[in-house]
Amino acid sequence: MPPREFTYRWEWQLRSSPEALWPLVSDTNRFNRDTDVPAVSAAPAPGPLENAHKMLQLRRLGVPIEWEEEPFEWVRPYRFGVIRRYRRGPVGEMRVLAELTPQPGGGTRLVYTVTARPRNLLGYAAIPAQIGVLSAISFDRAFRQYDAAAAQAHTAEPSALDLPNRKPLAPGGQARLAAAREKLLTSGVRPELVDRLLRLIEEADDLALFRLRPYAVADFWEQPRRPVLELFLHATRAGLLNFSWDLLCPLCRGTRNGVSSLSEVRAQVHCESCNIDFTVNFDRQVELTFRPNPAVRRTPESAFCVGGPQVTPHIVAQQLLRPGARRDIALRLEAGRHRLRTMRLPGGQFVNVQPGGAAEVVLAATPEPWPAAEWPLAEDVTITLDNATSEAQLFILERTAWSDQAVTAAEVTSLQLFRDLFASEALRPGEKISVGTLTVLFTDLRESTRLYRERGDAVAFGHVMNHYDVLREAIAAEDGALVKTIGDAVMAVFRRPAPALRAAFRAQHQLAHPPAGYEPLRLKAGVHTGPAVAVTLNERLDYFGSTVNITARLEHLAGYRPGVIASATVMADPEVAAWREGGGLLAEPFAATLRGFEDSDFEVWAIQPAPPSSVIATPAAQTVPASAP
Repeated sequence: MPPREFTYRWEWQLRSSPEALWPLVSDTNRFNRDTDVPAVSAAPAPGPLENAHKMLQLRRLGVPIEWEEEPFEWVRPYRFGVIRRYRRGPVGEMRVLAELTPQPGGGTRLVYTVTARPRNLLGYAAIPAQIGVLSAISFDRAFRQYDAAAAQAHTAEPSALDLPNRKPLAPGGQARLAAAREKLLTSGVRPELVDRLLRLIEEADDLALFRLRPYAVADFWEQPRRPVLELFLHATRAGLLNFSWDLLCPLCRGTRNGVSSLSEVRAQVHCESCNIDFTVNFDRQVELTFRPNPAVRRTPESAFCVGGPQVTPHIVAQQLLRPGARRDIALRLEAGRHRLRTMRLPGGQFVNVQPGGAAEVVLAATPEPWPAAEWPLAEDVTITLDNATSEAQLFILERTAWSDQAVTAAEVTSLQLFRDLFASEALRPGEKISVGTLTVLFTDLRESTRLYRERGDAVAFGHVMNHYDVLREAIAAEDGALVKTIGDAVMAVFRRPAPALRAAFRAQHQLAHPPAGYEPLRLKAGVHTGPAVAVTLNERLDYFGSTVNITARLEHLAGYRPGVIASATVMADPEVAAWREGGGLLAEPFAATLRGFEDSDFEVWAIQPAPPSSVIATPAAQTVPASAP
């Protein structure tokens, strides 16, 4: 009688550690592509699917195959697996399990097991031929390639950028690369970075190029992040790259509805995987990513697997437990805060990985709310997951820290270079999206009316225009962006308070000590930090909210005191506080009533660089003259 199931087990002794292999081996989208699995797509579901189950389909040799896929289960970096139940095709069910075991002398024993049950007579012939013979060859090729890439990686965690290219450039792509190189060199980008980007586009794996993150590339190249981001922005303007605004779900952090323009971003988004609606904010939920222009290098739009650990790399462990089940998982966790949650229960249980934490703990999902207490856990810990509910639960243990390799919309839209290169990038009229915490700088010229009266309109106007150039340069030097001018006033934004203060001090000094032939100018400045909202005004990206209104009022106070008028929130910023405690700032507090906020007094500060030093060192190795107007 033919067997009801076929089981195939392969074993490899690999040079790299499980930690080094994990980012490549657990990338099931790449693995399926590398082992010649056809592209997959969503299939119509017969009814509601629970706990992240998916209906998927593909065609192999003209045969339609359709299946329901359970969520992948994994424990990073030791094992992952999935169960697929087929509704169409020769296979009835397939179970896959990959296990990575560290070896005493170094390296990893990788065991990969596939168990398949035929669905019909064709399956009895197809499974041994496809899995037993063809897949065995492609599995061996893929895992050995990943091991070689991990062993040769020059960073602590291997990157898919280490993998070789499988596809040529587009027709005419080489000529377009050469033309883009000339444009980039004339834009002032470092030549060695330009050449690195061109080699990356020519030589890197196409899946790695599909979603390039500039800060991840900078870390891979071991280069400072800001010049690499500027390289990517210039390369987009030169036609070498295209960019995408990727909307990230706050739970699974998966990409939802990547769009090519800010005008397509909507404040309300639905995540089908998590079945939640969420409000987008620029500070976390919108990330700027890049890919080669298809005229230079085509990158795939197809998906070969829609699950797998690398889809949500912040999730350390994911386990599906039936009602009443318990399961032990041994983990090595990074220090810091983690959260355990399930797909079907609101909230979650927070744990903090720290020295002296518990080496064993039971974490239970119950019909009651999760405990408010935060468990201290050791780095090496055994967690017992307990499903004390009447429904199957998908347990998810995730790092709460968001990746610092993301270029967020809040950050990039506050850069002068981005606004100069992509002035038309703005939200749909009427759309309002939070940008999180933003530092706002307002400036205005003192006694500009007198200047026009005494020097004449033409001369005074030339001085005012020069003052805009000085401000733009000072703002850009501190990674800020000039948002708009209003008469003689300027509004600029920064991600942190200290750069805003340095920009204001530098501009005040340069305007007060101009080159020969220019009139000395005195600049009023106000700085405040707080939440803000992005909008489109006059077809340009702008900001509004109380933070903006308060900053404008602080600038008006600067007409009566020297230096910069800053809010108490600015002075409480750790970077500014350290600057002041180090003797770099003179600060005098006073109370003020601001127009439009008459119901309360504000604590504000008049601050200026401290003499007698001629310069004030900045974290960016820049200098700010200590003299103040």
